[in-house]
Amino acid sequence: MAQQILCHQRTRLSYKDAYGYVIPVGNTSLMTWVTDEGMIGTEGFDIEALANVGVPAAIVGVSEESTLDTLDGLLVAEVKAANLSAMQRRVEIGMPGREALNRM
Repeated sequence: MAQQILCHQRTRLSYKDAYGYVIPVGNTSLMTWVTDEGMIGTEGFDIEALANVGVPAAIVGVSEESTLDTLDGLLVAEVKAANLSAMQRRVEIGMPGREALNRM
């Protein structure tokens, strides 16, 4: 039997909505927030493959203000990597996930 998505939620950004997902995989979970144009997520997402199809994407990681235990934690976590499509939208390493999502 396939595993089910444990969590799905919505949050309002400055000008659009983002949808968060927690996807169980083995002993861990992949977490992501997606907008109509791009995404941020934990390690495990191939942001370069997403760039090949024109999707701006960034990987976020823990910072002094955040952990990656919840979807809300991703919004305050720091951008650790971004693909070219995201950088063209002014996503920068070190910015909070929420700010990166607002630019995608």
